[in-house]
Amino acid sequence: MKCLLKQNNPPLRKRKKMISDFDLKNFAADHLAADPESFLEKCIVLHKFLTEYNTRVNLTRLTTPEDFCYKHVADSLSITRCFPEIAEKPFIIADIGCGAGFPSLILALAFPQLQITAIDSIGKKITFVRQAAELLGLSNLTAVCGRSTELNCKKEFQNKFDIVTARAVAPSPKICREASRFLRRNGRYIFYKTPTQAAEEAPLLANMKNMRWENTPVFELPGNAGERLFTTGIFTQHQ
Repeated sequence: MKCLLKQNNPPLRKRKKMISDFDLKNFAADHLAADPESFLEKCIVLHKFLTEYNTRVNLTRLTTPEDFCYKHVADSLSITRCFPEIAEKPFIIADIGCGAGFPSLILALAFPQLQITAIDSIGKKITFVRQAAELLGLSNLTAVCGRSTELNCKKEFQNKFDIVTARAVAPSPKICREASRFLRRNGRYIFYKTPTQAAEEAPLLANMKNMRWENTPVFELPGNAGERLFTTGIFTQHQ
């Protein structure tokens, strides 16, 4: 990895500017990343790789340094603001609809004790996540191409995960139904939501049997990137 970071790259001070004026290192430290300096350097590599890859394969419209820092990295890391135990315990996590790897890649970078399965039905996105994980040396991330509703029927995905995450994908009830067998006993769903999304979903979640749902307090993402909260759900009667 040291060779990858140094080869054909300007000095670290200039590379930090290439990402953004945002103090990503301190943000990562505040959100309990295991090694904030290494996290920053690898985010620089990831941003460069994503930007170059995106010119050939359309993965995301958010590739500017500011969007990458605020809307991809900071948003992904914000989960430890509400659930600091994610930075400490060796959870097994499924990230459904991982897209270009957010939050999967960021969580795997920040918290090496996690074991993360990044899931998406779009092959080109999973190919990118696999290549990015290899580039970054992430042995704690596995990328799987498939639909959660299909993987839900496979034994190797049943009762496996401590946490199921999803960010900017489908409504919470839909993900919950399609991945109903993913969670271990006492496992939980943690979904990235805006306050508007959470309000729209609340009546639907209230009608779901054998589930208890809660929303975290609303908070502001840096860089005026919007408001965020997390909708969490656990089975009151295990599936």
